[in-house]
Amino acid sequence: MATFISVPLKKSSEVDVVKPLSKFVSATYPAGDEQAEYLRAVEELGRLRKSAVGRPLDKHDGALEGLLRYYDQLCAIEPKFPFSENQLCLTFTWKDAFDKGSLFGGSVKLALASLGYEKTCVLFNVGALASQIASEQNLDSDEGLKSAAKFYQLASGAFGHIKDTVLSALNREPTMDISPDTVGTLSQIMLAQAQEVFFIKATSDKMKDAVIAKLANQAADFYGDAFKQCQYKENLPKYFYFQEVLPVLAAKHCIMQASAEYHQAAVAKQHKKFGEEISRLQHAAELVKTVASRYDEYINVKDLSDKISRALTAAKKDNDFIYHDRVPEVKDLDQIGKASLVKPTVIQVPMSQKFTDLFEKMVPMAVQQALSAYNQRKADIVNRLIGTMREATNLCNGVLASLNLPAALEDLSGDSVPQSILEKSRAVVQQGGLQSIEQLIKELPELLQRNREILDESLKMLDDEESTDSELRAKFSQRWSRTPSGDLYKPLRAEGTNYRNVLDKAVQADQVVRERYNAHCDMIALLCKPEVELSAAIPSANPAKTLQGSEVVNVLRGQLAQLDQVKKEREQLESDIKSMQLDMSSKFLTALAQDGAIDEEALSVTELDSIYGGYTQKVQQSLRTQEEVLGNVQTSHQEFSRLKESNAEASSREEVLKKLASAHDSYVEISNNLREGTKFYNDLTEILLKFQNKCSDIVFARKTERDELLKELQQSIAREPSAPSFTVPSYQANTGGVAPSGPTPAPRTVPQPAKPPPPARPPPPNFSQQAASTPVSAPPPASAPPPSMAPPHVGPTPGPPTQAQGPPYPTYQGYPGYFQMPVAYNPYSYGQYAMPYVPYQAPGQPPYSGAAPPQQPPYPYGHPQQPQQPYYPQQ
Repeated sequence: MATFISVPLKKSSEVDVVKPLSKFVSATYPAGDEQAEYLRAVEELGRLRKSAVGRPLDKHDGALEGLLRYYDQLCAIEPKFPFSENQLCLTFTWKDAFDKGSLFGGSVKLALASLGYEKTCVLFNVGALASQIASEQNLDSDEGLKSAAKFYQLASGAFGHIKDTVLSALNREPTMDISPDTVGTLSQIMLAQAQEVFFIKATSDKMKDAVIAKLANQAADFYGDAFKQCQYKENLPKYFYFQEVLPVLAAKHCIMQASAEYHQAAVAKQHKKFGEEISRLQHAAELVKTVASRYDEYINVKDLSDKISRALTAAKKDNDFIYHDRVPEVKDLDQIGKASLVKPTVIQVPMSQKFTDLFEKMVPMAVQQALSAYNQRKADIVNRLIGTMREATNLCNGVLASLNLPAALEDLSGDSVPQSILEKSRAVVQQGGLQSIEQLIKELPELLQRNREILDESLKMLDDEESTDSELRAKFSQRWSRTPSGDLYKPLRAEGTNYRNVLDKAVQADQVVRERYNAHCDMIALLCKPEVELSAAIPSANPAKTLQGSEVVNVLRGQLAQLDQVKKEREQLESDIKSMQLDMSSKFLTALAQDGAIDEEALSVTELDSIYGGYTQKVQQSLRTQEEVLGNVQTSHQEFSRLKESNAEASSREEVLKKLASAHDSYVEISNNLREGTKFYNDLTEILLKFQNKCSDIVFARKTERDELLKELQQSIAREPSAPSFTVPSYQANTGGVAPSGPTPAPRTVPQPAKPPPPARPPPPNFSQQAASTPVSAPPPASAPPPSMAPPHVGPTPGPPTQAQGPPYPTYQGYPGYFQMPVAYNPYSYGQYAMPYVPYQAPGQPPYSGAAPPQQPPYPYGHPQQPQQPYYPQQ
């Protein structure tokens, strides 16, 4: 009796998950042990997918364990990789589990760049394989019953989980097999079968009849709900799978009701309610009879029917002879209670007991994004502090250069080169002089052009794919159902615009550096010359030896020493600020685990304030000290200038020394700017290459998706009719008589019993041509069938039969296997027309002696004296 329903597996196309994930890992994590570990994990993930969905699965626990491990791994990596159409684009293609395809096209399938879609399809296969494993269990053993119940409940939970999550996971219309209506129905079917398994176990354990009746009644209720869902859901009946399932559900509903009534009748007998016992057994017998008459092709209920019949016979006999209890109507009986021992298994990750996270050390994307934002905030603070100190140092150097300090204090002799100028000259020569700067300036345009080409090529790929998508969308209109490329590429285009703005600003900065270099290149070239040439280039002046021991000179030297100390403190402070590190991963992970979300701004601001608050105060103090000392230097320098002898030679010499000091400071700043510019362009090249790879990956994924969609559209167009439907004229549609009134009944989903075969043809008697041409009264054949088998006469000229018949019942002209009908032959005449029997002449046999002449009117109802027009079937 037990016939259980299983679900077919979905099939997936091969997907290379290793390459895109490896590229992401290589681009995101620096080379080292961590990156190598993640790359090995990616390889293992690829093998896990091939094992779970890339090969046929056995109906065994081991295959189900592989599916569960892969599903758990998908759930584990989902928050750790940016799976989306415009980031890490992986397109998964799955076929409809119930659609077997057609002559003009393959089965229905859907390709989506969504990890949620992959998870949904894998979970569907978990439920499908669990149903297949459950259906293979031996229900005669206690262990088999327990396993079947467990797997059916797992399948019900898997399908139910898909019903609740599929629309949010896909963000588009799914295929019919994973639509909420379909998986909801499958979940109900699996739950009903799990309840039936418990009913079988209770029966085999010989539990109380009252308990068994409640279990059976609950199973009948579950089957009834499933049957209603299959019958009334709009799209389910189109599947052949559900056409086969529907009669099984109807039969199971009746069987479980009958079983409930049978066991409840036993309860009534125990309580001396013999009339109720008979009524319930009669109802059970009617239900089983319905199953036997309608669904015998699917389920055999002979054992249950015999058991109910024996019980009913015994109950009637006892009641007729002993108890004489009144038999109530079924509608007047009390309702049988229900007892549900099953519920869908809740889908909680991890589902596999052997699961190990391959990317356990990788933080989720939410944490990665929070870390990225934190690092950006930290970089802003560090750059602001360092920029403030460098700006103050440049200001200090500029002020001192304008005052010709400290060279003015060292040049009291008036004819030698000041020691500070000689040190600056040696520093410029050691750093490469003009040649190093010119080489750096020459490289910048090449680096800039390389970055522009990478960016232009990346955006061109997006433009070309978007143009193709727009053309196909205009061509196919609403059939082109995928996300428009223009909407999908908005984040990438915004990112590209940002990179272009960065390049434009870099060009402006490069121009400023070149202008500054052009302004100081002559003095820088002078600093690169030997000391003799440098001394000759500096004008001499009258000596000012009277100032060598003055207090003003000593004060200025002390103030300049204070400024040098401030500069050294800034260098150390800058080094400390750059080297400060803090791992925020643990804090963000804790926040994500506790709150389910990360308030990055609040956490980052708090931590950065605690780290860099002290450094900010030190920087401000350094600025205040410099401002105070510079003010004192300017005051002292004014007094020093008044004491110093004023003449034209001295002014000219001081002016050259100022330019040399300024040229050194400009050289250092220009060199730093050019090196930073070179590093900036090289770093930007790596970023733009990643951007190019991202654009290339998404364009490739979109092209793959486009090809799949084009293939499906071509198949659907091929399946469409080439012309609209039309109405067949009445003279073609109804040639065999008057059309019956009323609508044509819909065909039954349940196969009807075969019609009884026609009666055997009687042996042909011998007639003379005279007798054959003149109709006379003749008794009906002895083997004629009863009159009820005669076909009704509905019109003056009956039409051809709806199905071709083979010999010995010949077919009509125009149908395969047609043979000319002997004149006046009518096996169903029964004496109506008193025509003698004329034997049938089969192909390859000699004619009977009583063959009719060709002048006789055609079969079957024409008047002997009035020839009738032959029937020509419509082509």
